[in-house]
Amino acid sequence: MDINALKAFIQVAELHSFSAAGEKLHLTQPAISKRISQLEAQLGVKLINRIGRSITLTQAGDTLLPRAKSILMELDDVRRQIKDLAGHVTGTLNLGISHHLGLRRLPPVLAEFSRTFPEVNLDIEFLDSEVAYEGVLSGKIQVGIITLAQDASPKVVTQKIWNDPLNFVVSPDHPLAGSKLLTLNELTHHQAILPGLHTFTGRLVKKLFDASELNLTVRMNTNYLETIKMMVSIGLGWSVLPISMLDEGLYCLAVENVHIERQLGAIYHKQRTLSNAALAFLDMLEKYGTD
Repeated sequence: MDINALKAFIQVAELHSFSAAGEKLHLTQPAISKRISQLEAQLGVKLINRIGRSITLTQAGDTLLPRAKSILMELDDVRRQIKDLAGHVTGTLNLGISHHLGLRRLPPVLAEFSRTFPEVNLDIEFLDSEVAYEGVLSGKIQVGIITLAQDASPKVVTQKIWNDPLNFVVSPDHPLAGSKLLTLNELTHHQAILPGLHTFTGRLVKKLFDASELNLTVRMNTNYLETIKMMVSIGLGWSVLPISMLDEGLYCLAVENVHIERQLGAIYHKQRTLSNAALAFLDMLEKYGTD
């Protein structure tokens, strides 16, 4: 089975477009079509339905897609194992890093790693934690540095690096500012600005209120904590933010019997053989971990 044809098939299946797959692989659309046709001829089945501009997988295509991804991931692992036999820390290290960690935690780690291992090419994607998590699961990303999921898949290896306490915050001129001790119920009477409730951090906050059978009044959702900080600072609502983001533009609220924190760290696929570069990066990351 031709590896390049498998790569073309995966891109078409994921992007639902021959032209977009061609751009991704730096090939022309006819070249992509030819590779798909060759793969279909090799397997003796139709893999893709093309009706007008609509691209869908056949039943055979649906069956092949996860196996094709697995084949490519195993080939990448073989290449890495062979390259790493000499013990050199070289090659490309693909990292999926959450926006917050990229800004607040990782700059000194990345700087030291680049100085220590100049032969490693860092291929960094800044993503929402949930997107990086899915990238690791699918084999697209070697190592994710993210907010850790509370219910991670057994296919994922998790390495906790930091505890990240979260504080309830408002602007200094918000009606709740100056309150001595609040209850969760009192917070529900004011509008909140939170990460999307589908995100790892958003779920953590929602779980806290659900446990007390309280409904949140959410004015706005955004996955970017820096944006949440700005909107809170101008008085648009309350939120929860990490200690590392607190400054004079925010007022910290004390909430009765509530302690909320998330865990930050690294994840990788259990079936992926980590390269020497990935192992060196994880070792260095551990050195920077603090609770």
